[in-house]
Amino acid sequence: QVHLMESGGGSVEAGGSLRLSCENSDNPYASYCMGFFRQVPGKKREGVAAIASDGRSNYADSVKGRFTISRDNAKNTLTLQMTNLKPEDTAMYYCAASWPGPCIVDVLIANVDSGYKGQGTQVTVSS
Repeated sequence: QVHLMESGGGSVEAGGSLRLSCENSDNPYASYCMGFFRQVPGKKREGVAAIASDGRSNYADSVKGRFTISRDNAKNTLTLQMTNLKPEDTAMYYCAASWPGPCIVDVLIANVDSGYKGQGTQVTVSS
């Protein structure tokens, strides 16, 4: 069983930064594709970023150049550094482990219901 726990959400003004973390409390996830997705009530889930076990990363076009995903397999920690935040980034952000398939955000979203995900952390960006 893989248990994922997000932290680091909050409220910031546009242009600000936040850092989300995701910890795996039970089992090492070094071999999994990991990532973050977000969801606004009434809207479809959106893959944000994904990172493979070898460190290769993939981003949604909407966050490229502003968000950076990284992982520390030794500490079982996944991090999403978000900069230049925009009001449209407001959402609940979830950490997820993705398989099977390539480690890209579209596949991450496709695997959400069959894989593991955390409880989410709210990010609110005001204009």
